[in-house]
Amino acid sequence: MKIAIPVVDGQLCLHFGHCAHFALVDVDEAARKITATKLVDPPAHEPGVLPKWLHEQGATVILAGGMGTRAQDLFKQNGIAVVVGCPSIAPEPLVAAYLSGSLVSGDNACDH
Repeated sequence: MKIAIPVVDGQLCLHFGHCAHFALVDVDEAARKITATKLVDPPAHEPGVLPKWLHEQGATVILAGGMGTRAQDLFKQNGIAVVVGCPSIAPEPLVAAYLSGSLVSGDNACDH
């Protein structure tokens, strides 16, 4: 499993399309443990680009603060599950909460 998180200043960026980087977090699903994390620079933000690019990076899950419904649909079409309403914290604790089932997500921080 590879989890993608939009990041700005070391924490989840609340608006998906405005992040500076993506944290790509590799997870051992059986052990429910993080095995590696790397930061990558995304391509320029244009409609439809990020879902395809993150699919090419091997992402299977996106943890986001906010994301428009069209973008969510595009991710689903690329086989990537989307969780919105995540808190703005560092990637590793966010993924750890997701893996343990203790992640509390709120409202989608995006209104388009």
